[in-house]
Amino acid sequence: MLSAVSFSRQLADQVTLSKAYIVIAKEQNNLALAWELSLQIQKAQLLLSKAAKGESAVSQEEAEPIIKGLASLIYKAKDAHYDSATTIVSLKGHIDSLEERASAAIAQSVAFGQLAAEELPKNLYCLGIKLTLEWARNSSIEKHTKEQKSSPRLVDNNLYHFCIFSDNVLATSVVVNSTVCNADHPKQLVFHIVTDRINYRAMQAWFFTNEYKGATIEVQNVEDFTWLNASFSPVLKHLKNEEVQASHNGAEDFMSDLNVRSPKYISLLNHLRFYIPEIHPSLEKVVFLDDDVVVQKDLTPLFSVNLHGNVNGAVETCLESFHRFYRYLNFSNPLIGSKFDPQACGWAFGMNIFDLIEWKNANVTGRYHYWEEKNSDHSLWKLGTLPPGLLAFSGLTEPLDRRWHVLGLGFDPNVDNRLIESASVIHYNGNMKPWMRLAISRYRPLWERYVNFGHPVLRECLIH
Repeated sequence: MLSAVSFSRQLADQVTLSKAYIVIAKEQNNLALAWELSLQIQKAQLLLSKAAKGESAVSQEEAEPIIKGLASLIYKAKDAHYDSATTIVSLKGHIDSLEERASAAIAQSVAFGQLAAEELPKNLYCLGIKLTLEWARNSSIEKHTKEQKSSPRLVDNNLYHFCIFSDNVLATSVVVNSTVCNADHPKQLVFHIVTDRINYRAMQAWFFTNEYKGATIEVQNVEDFTWLNASFSPVLKHLKNEEVQASHNGAEDFMSDLNVRSPKYISLLNHLRFYIPEIHPSLEKVVFLDDDVVVQKDLTPLFSVNLHGNVNGAVETCLESFHRFYRYLNFSNPLIGSKFDPQACGWAFGMNIFDLIEWKNANVTGRYHYWEEKNSDHSLWKLGTLPPGLLAFSGLTEPLDRRWHVLGLGFDPNVDNRLIESASVIHYNGNMKPWMRLAISRYRPLWERYVNFGHPVLRECLIH
């Protein structure tokens, strides 16, 4: 005597097989058989649905007629020469087709997600304009900037120095605010912000008119770095070429070249992390922070971590198999394949402690230039700053405790709450930034707690 569970299992198996035969029957234009199978499947699914809801167990009396009906139709399908081999071949074709459609849908979803992430929200555009107007009205801002350039705090190695490279005023303000709010001694913190010409005045205005518990905040314009030119930096030459290429691409190439066209990849700000010793020649140690992070704990102990003579302190990401070297670099190229281990562990940019003395000793910037020159045709890696970072800092990276830097809040809705709570820094890497509408709602409050929504300019621009 079969149990209720056995009846349910048998019905489910028959339903699965019957669905396969429906596909094949339709292909053979046997619509009558397909119709009969559909009716029996509906009856079986209704019975299974009631059982699943707990209304009643599947009884023999209910199941037997449906099981017999499906068995009869399955026999009829087999008798119509829909044998196992035919079924397997047909289903394989359908699976391949579905996989192609799923891959295309995923690619399209990623592409449109990236487009949405790159589109500047109107409220952030409003914020930039309002702050630029404030800069024009308030002559004290420019005067303060000129006076600050000679401040000894900017080069005092007894203080704690943080670097942020960003064109997003609101995001940068959250990084600074979350860092000082969680610092034991905020007056000992110095922030070195570099932005572009378009956002320079807005960034100055924001940090001049807002107080951050006595922390020192310097804002610089990347275009004032006259030493950073194409004769010194190969990446600058590559970036200009890619901007020209992106501007001339036809519409038919738009989706395929979406990443190459992305401001994230052709922005010089994204590459400034490799020039920190040139930007701050007097500093000995700095913490680099991306503008899509939130600091949750005091970061000053990070400056005391023993890097064992290494240059870069970073959290490794190889607990996930897709974060090993082979995922970022082209190991079919002998220049990569002969020098690096494809299974070597990757690490994360976004929260790094850099020893700038060891950096200069190891000539990391020169190593970076070497690999950028070798990759002028994109044959070693395609995009981004992490691949050249893995190469330039190879053998010079000290693994940090994972709790220093937890990633994934910009793409993974299932990051463990315990990891988030224990993290010193949480990182919204991915397209779902917390200031965007497409942000993962579960993580947005962790970022919003450091935004002063009562600020007049934020209220005017309806930021919330």
